[in-house]
Amino acid sequence: MPIEIRLPKLGLTMEEGTVDEWLVADGAVITMGMPLLRLATDKIDVDVEAEGEGILARAVPDGTTLAPGAVLGWLLAAGESAPSGAPVASAPTALIEEVVVITTMQGADDVEVASATGRAFISPNARRIAQDLGVDLTTVSGTGPGGRIVSEDVEDAATRQPQISGPSKVASPLARRDARDAGIDATALQTESGYVSRSDVRAAITSPVAAASAAVVTTTPAHVSASQETSSIIHMKGMRGTIAARMQQSLTEMAQLTHGFEVSMDAVVALRAEMKEQYAALGVAVPSLNDFVVRAAALALRQHPILNATIIDKEIHLLSRIHMGLAVSVPGGLMVPVILDADRLSLPELARATRDVAERCRSGSISLDELEGATFAVTSLGTYGVDFFTPVINPGNVGILGVGRLRDSGKWVGEAFVRTQVLTLSLTFDHRAVDGVPAAEYLQTVAELLARPLVLVS
Repeated sequence: MPIEIRLPKLGLTMEEGTVDEWLVADGAVITMGMPLLRLATDKIDVDVEAEGEGILARAVPDGTTLAPGAVLGWLLAAGESAPSGAPVASAPTALIEEVVVITTMQGADDVEVASATGRAFISPNARRIAQDLGVDLTTVSGTGPGGRIVSEDVEDAATRQPQISGPSKVASPLARRDARDAGIDATALQTESGYVSRSDVRAAITSPVAAASAAVVTTTPAHVSASQETSSIIHMKGMRGTIAARMQQSLTEMAQLTHGFEVSMDAVVALRAEMKEQYAALGVAVPSLNDFVVRAAALALRQHPILNATIIDKEIHLLSRIHMGLAVSVPGGLMVPVILDADRLSLPELARATRDVAERCRSGSISLDELEGATFAVTSLGTYGVDFFTPVINPGNVGILGVGRLRDSGKWVGEAFVRTQVLTLSLTFDHRAVDGVPAAEYLQTVAELLARPLVLVS
């Protein structure tokens, strides 16, 4: 009986996924756990592995977007046909038996080649990449089951080759997609190996010079003034499309107001200076100013539970646990990883957690589960020199706290004018659930905690 390959639901809020690339050919012999395809969601990209054995019959091509649960293909027994009646490439019975016995995960189009570890099978896609990059397969060690050489092995070997002059020859499918969405030509980017990865594209997006050199010029739409020319187009799909849809949903469905509140950071700055001396001897990273603010924001939610809530069917549901979302800027968009039970973590634990999730967001290794479940969020633009801004609430929450830059100010102490250091907090709240006074009281509590930072460290 055919085994269905269905598009997995990777999180509670996932509504669709795109088959970015099939990793094995139609008709390939598949074994349990073999990577079948690369699935792109609105937040992350993952490889979907086989949950059975058989011959692959693909039902949809690359680029297809479907809802979770949709059938992407089947795993068939020898001589079996796909339910749709589509033709399925056959594989010799002897080959099927060999795969089942020694689990080499050899596909129907795989060939045996000389590698760094002797003889090994190589996937069709890996062969193509090796040919395009001029990689000598005798220098490649296969990391797939049974020593099979996969695309990642060739890419890794390519990064160790001498620099190739001129434009790069090959870009990974996900790199091509990211580059296309950013309006640049991935193959025009310069890399040491000649192979363009997603990280190369992301670096180019953040580099105006690199992006400009690889920009794709397009025609000017009819509604744009004749005196203007469109230099590039950024498609509002994937992460960018999700951000656009959710921000529009947020501003359409909520009654959002923002309070600006200046807080003194003198005590925090002084404490961090002492911590730097002590922590340096231990080789421990000192919590950032933002870590102090996140810790204060989480503890303040205990005293003001109305801001740790959600609205369901015209009812305000106060939530028992405080899960803090942290806005992290990534090339082409924004991610909000979640620190579970943030109020229960010590300041050092919180600092380690924030660094960890931020790094994994930027590297693309964060999981979808870690991007869901926030009950409140903190976003900072202080490092960009912004004092005050209006953050937009993530749908499902009733509040978000913006953090501005640390700046010099002053105050009168008796007859003397004393230099101080302050920053502005921007609290956006859903007025359907939270009134102006409770929102201001929450900010006062955050300010009081920051004025007594030893409470945050304990």
